[in-house]
Amino acid sequence: MNLSATFRSAKIPRALPPKSGEPAAAALASASCAPGNPSAEAAKGKAALGWCVYLIASSRISRTYVGVTTDFPRRLRQHNGELKGGAKASSAGRPWNLACLIEGFVNRSEACEFESKWKNISRKMARKRSEPSMTSLLQHRDMALSRVKNDLACSHLKIKWHSS
Repeated sequence: MNLSATFRSAKIPRALPPKSGEPAAAALASASCAPGNPSAEAAKGKAALGWCVYLIASSRISRTYVGVTTDFPRRLRQHNGELKGGAKASSAGRPWNLACLIEGFVNRSEACEFESKWKNISRKMARKRSEPSMTSLLQHRDMALSRVKNDLACSHLKIKWHSS
């Protein structure tokens, strides 16, 4: 007995890849971007906003969090538990405040590469063994950010630090 024949209804339908002569954008538009489709309109809005990398700091404990999004105000509300969808790793530090916002990424891939590099450099850099203060954590992230800027081509990015 063939499993796929037995459990045919359990298969998840997938969009077909574009035909060789059809551009990917046109295939996507025909598959999911019908007028009035809220998810299609949301996807268009996300593309218009562009990608950003953010650093948030807990106002309760000495902890920071780095992430990527196209809509930072919504994402911060998720981290603070006001909307569904916040990262589980950030639930312990609520409420969160913006510490740094980096905008101007060309695409998601560039933003994710930057985020990953920033996190990795932050982890590898030496820290003091004593209980870290928020000031020392932010200085640590700033030094790591300087190293990321040296490693990657970042002249087109806007980096804004926010004081709380």
